[in-house]
Amino acid sequence: MTDAEREALVRDVLAAIAPEAADVPLAPDADLRAALDLDSMDYLNVIIALHERTGVDIPERDYPALFTLEGAVAYLGAKGV
Repeated sequence: MTDAEREALVRDVLAAIAPEAADVPLAPDADLRAALDLDSMDYLNVIIALHERTGVDIPERDYPALFTLEGAVAYLGAKGV
């Protein structure tokens, strides 16, 4: 999977959890939680959805690595997605 495909996957997951995400331009380094007004349950649902869609286990200690779009793309890439 390319970085562009990983980014599309993350954006798709975000749009499923927070439909308004489809209309919000996201800077690669913006904190997704703040930019999309995600509460802790929404963010946890993002992590769960990424796990379900990729099969990658994401331990709680790694959650901060997925706070930004570029971080999520890099994390998934490092995990072989």
